[in-house]
Amino acid sequence: MTADPLAPLDLAFWNIESAGHPMHLAALGVFSARSPSAAAHAADLLAARAAAVPGLRMRIRDTWEPPTLRLRLPLASALRRSLAFGGATREPDPGFDPLDHVRLHPPAADFHATAGRLMGLPLRRARPPWEAHVLPGEDGVSFAVLFKFHHALADGLRALTLAAALMDPMDLPTPRSRPAEHRRGLLPDVREVPGLVRGALADAGRALDIGAAVARSTLDMRSSPALTCAPSGTRRTAGVVVDLDDVHRIRKSAGGTVNDVLIAVVAGALRRWLDERGDGSEGVAPRALIPVSRRRPRTAHPQGNRLSGYLIRLPVGERDPLGRLTQVRTAMDRNKDAGPHRGAGAVALLAEHVPPLGHRLGGPLLGQAARLWFDVLVTSVPLPGFGLKLGGDPLGAVFPLAPLAPGHSLAVAVSTYRGSVHYGLVADGAAVPDLGRLARAVTEEVTTLISACDH
Repeated sequence: MTADPLAPLDLAFWNIESAGHPMHLAALGVFSARSPSAAAHAADLLAARAAAVPGLRMRIRDTWEPPTLRLRLPLASALRRSLAFGGATREPDPGFDPLDHVRLHPPAADFHATAGRLMGLPLRRARPPWEAHVLPGEDGVSFAVLFKFHHALADGLRALTLAAALMDPMDLPTPRSRPAEHRRGLLPDVREVPGLVRGALADAGRALDIGAAVARSTLDMRSSPALTCAPSGTRRTAGVVVDLDDVHRIRKSAGGTVNDVLIAVVAGALRRWLDERGDGSEGVAPRALIPVSRRRPRTAHPQGNRLSGYLIRLPVGERDPLGRLTQVRTAMDRNKDAGPHRGAGAVALLAEHVPPLGHRLGGPLLGQAARLWFDVLVTSVPLPGFGLKLGGDPLGAVFPLAPLAPGHSLAVAVSTYRGSVHYGLVADGAAVPDLGRLARAVTEEVTTLISACDH
């Protein structure tokens, strides 16, 4: 594999990172263990298989090549070298050793407690930015693996692909054939030029729309101090498992989509949590960033992040659980009608219009501005419809874990796996010592919605 310049959004994630706010996403998988040595065997398997996955051998290297055109190179290559000044490339690590990335830990009594500590530790930037931490269970009948991937290396879908390459499917579906790809030349056809010009003008219009929407989103704010904090550099994690049949039951009764229900559950859980801890939920409507994948097959940056997003107000202050769901559904429908390329949630698209040096110089400032843009991240991470196992031991649960933005105390990620919905909660360890209370509130909100639907 050859060096590949980081796509603009990948470069933004690479430069936003700081020691107190590592930019890795993760997944905590919990496996049933058939023997006391299952965790050690899993660690050996992960190390052996990682060496054969090309994407896991890739490191990220900063580039400071002077911005000069080299006439001996083809024009396209010369331009790429010129524009890459101050950027970074993804390239094979000649000294790659999987044992630097796969680590077997002592037995853990609480997988989430250990995962929280590990989530607060940045990945080593000089190596391929990923790790797999194998955690044997003290009970002897389970073990967990915490997969960590830097957001510059992978978005949620790419991270899933890399992690799944290290495991075994239990019931792999029949693959579908890929449609024929339309071949394109290196230069556009003359007939395409008017369309390209219109596209450039549309991009400029979208950028103005996004900027105006961001400015409007900061007006008439009513968040909660519980969702913001001075960074402590520590993390806590918690996980909640919800029956997918219960979610479908709510959806069929109240309307909307599965995603609408899952977001409404977050709103209701936040309401309970704020009231129980004494912060109060009256009139609270925090801005939730809902990432939207723009990934398509065979894109220009198949390994890079392809994200936009929706920004909605979570109706935490609404007392009626079905009223909260209705408000979430209305807000999401409005965002979908506008599309993922406009609105305050689409700020990620602006990264494509910033030169690499701008990302490097402005990254720290952009990270600090996250608190002005949104209050809490609520993201959905896709998982395969088939089961996975590792060394013969089945994966029973998997909790996605999102990175925490500077100034934020909480991030929520959701995945569906084999008939269950898994909520992964990540919080600043000092700001949210009662994360377990919020986890219980998620379960209670599902029960409340079912009861409201039945009456």
